[in-house]
Amino acid sequence: MKHKIKFQYIISCILIIVGCFLLICGLFIPPIGIIDNSILIAFGEILTFVGALFGIDTNYKTNIYNKIKGDKEE
Repeated sequence: MKHKIKFQYIISCILIIVGCFLLICGLFIPPIGIIDNSILIAFGEILTFVGALFGIDTNYKTNIYNKIKGDKEE
């Protein structure tokens, strides 16, 4: 269970970092004609949102797991 939670935290952090990077790229890189900046911004927003939700979900799962584990030990 701890490996799964650590993996989910790593994935959520990577999604947030990549999403923020794409948001910055969409704002500062002029369109070359291949990928429009609106596509980069939209995809960056999606990745950032998904990463945040993934991290929040993992945090609540960890809290619930620790409460259940604590109740069994008592």
